[in-house]
Amino acid sequence: MISRKLINRLIILLFFVLVGYGLATSIASGSVLGTILALVSLGAGIRFLYLLALQQQQPESEETYQEN
Repeated sequence: MISRKLINRLIILLFFVLVGYGLATSIASGSVLGTILALVSLGAGIRFLYLLALQQQQPESEETYQEN
């Protein structure tokens, strides 16, 4: 059975491959709007990975906080 961590990494890799393909085809066809949208998608993916890394660095005690 494939581990969850491996599946997550494959999904992230696939996303960045598709964004790279979109960026390359938009540059090749000369589409300014396509290039801008591909760069925005790339920025969103990088931001997501940054926030994911921050979340994993937080200690477990904050996740177990209970409201009264």
